[in-house]
Amino acid sequence: MLTSVQPANTKLAPRNPQPYYLGLPLWSNSAWLGSLYPAGSNSQNYLQHYSTVFNTVEGNTTFYALPSVATVDSWLRQAQPGFKFCFKLPKTITHSGRLKGGRLQHGAELSAFFTRLQPLAEHLGPFMIQLPAEAGANAVDDIVAFIAGLPQDFQFSIELRSLDFFRKDDLEKRLNQCLIQHQVDRVCFDSRALFSQPANTEAEKEAQRKKPKLPVHAIATANNPIVRFIGTKNSDYNQQYYQAWLPKIAQWCAEGKTPYFFVHTPANQVAPLHAQTLHDQLSHLSGWQPLAKTVQSKNQLAMF
Repeated sequence: MLTSVQPANTKLAPRNPQPYYLGLPLWSNSAWLGSLYPAGSNSQNYLQHYSTVFNTVEGNTTFYALPSVATVDSWLRQAQPGFKFCFKLPKTITHSGRLKGGRLQHGAELSAFFTRLQPLAEHLGPFMIQLPAEAGANAVDDIVAFIAGLPQDFQFSIELRSLDFFRKDDLEKRLNQCLIQHQVDRVCFDSRALFSQPANTEAEKEAQRKKPKLPVHAIATANNPIVRFIGTKNSDYNQQYYQAWLPKIAQWCAEGKTPYFFVHTPANQVAPLHAQTLHDQLSHLSGWQPLAKTVQSKNQLAMF
């Protein structure tokens, strides 16, 4: 275990960028205390320690509520150089509003959202537009209109959960062409590992209840293709599903794109270790650098 703790809100010297972004679905998880976070850390500096190891994170918190000015300031002070947040648009727009009326209907709410996060400008990755499964063919006109009205100052990605957009038919082609035209990334959601075996624990049962079961369309519609990989707690078992992504990430990097890859596991206790396992298999990428070293402790690997 570690014997010292880096002072809170300390910025490290800029690091050379990785050829891709690697992260987890959140940065605050008390189960990582003593491993991803040094012993003695607390929720006030979890982000600082997280961002010294991983260079991106899913920003789920903004899906539920607009963060306060003080919270945004804290995130800014803790985020290390080169770190990117992929914040989700508020659910009041993507779920309650279903994007109806395009951006015009949600203009004031979107403006307030982007204004609040503006201090983090250098740390903003693609914003995630996560739609519910009910937003399918019936919502395509609203989706297209909304995408066309997005501000050009930011990057965006969209996660589609309706099977209507996974049939490789004219509807999917229309949407993909819209995304390409407006340079919006399509999120590649991969939950095959999670659903490939019966759930045995409460965490696995909850994950299967909440996560969608969708076909995997590994497509890049802009310059930052995003993969959300939902694995099991067994790293060795997940390998069979990782393997197809390794050459795809390499392909995207060779094409000049910068992919984002997020690793989920049930309850996410072992997600940091699984993400490092994936990263180690990409060491052939040009510009690749190892993550922070790991040290074996009695119950877990400790990162520092």
